[in-house]
Amino acid sequence: MKSRKDKESHDKKEQAMNQEPEENEVNEQETDAADNEAAADSEKNELEEVKAQLEASQQKVEEYLNMAQRVQADFDNFRRRNQAVRAESFEDGAREFIKTLLPVVDNLERALSVETTDKAMHDGVEMVLRQMYTVLEKRGVSTIDRLNEKFDPNLENAVLQGTEDEGEKGCVCAVLQKGYKMGDFVLRHAMVKVVPE
Repeated sequence: MKSRKDKESHDKKEQAMNQEPEENEVNEQETDAADNEAAADSEKNELEEVKAQLEASQQKVEEYLNMAQRVQADFDNFRRRNQAVRAESFEDGAREFIKTLLPVVDNLERALSVETTDKAMHDGVEMVLRQMYTVLEKRGVSTIDRLNEKFDPNLENAVLQGTEDEGEKGCVCAVLQKGYKMGDFVLRHAMVKVVPE
């Protein structure tokens, strides 16, 4: 037979064994809670990192978009400037070419001013001169005709002085060589005789 001490010891062991599963369950629950909390913290940290990366990416996207828009605007400005320069260069070239034709027009006018018995020759020169006038007119060229008007040094070169009986003081009394302008640009100043003031 077992002694009382043995029996008490045995009962205590049984109670301890019965209590161990409860403590194990508490420990497991605490471990699970700690694991869950650590996992939640880890997910939260990862989420914050992803948000930070997303914000950095969005800032870069905006920066690149702004850069692309600036480059596009610069290119548009460059294209406009190029078109303006090209158009101006074309007009400069056209003006220079027309300047080379003006002596030809002068000579055709002189040829018509000479009397001739050859009517066919006269008509041919007249036709060529009319054609020249038409071409010049299409390009916006007009003659500077300011006879009996106040002398303007922007349009005319005074090469001779007239007398008071030839016109009003300070006015053009005779045009010695026609002047031409293309729009507002003077291709050739008119050579004129002016009554002194």
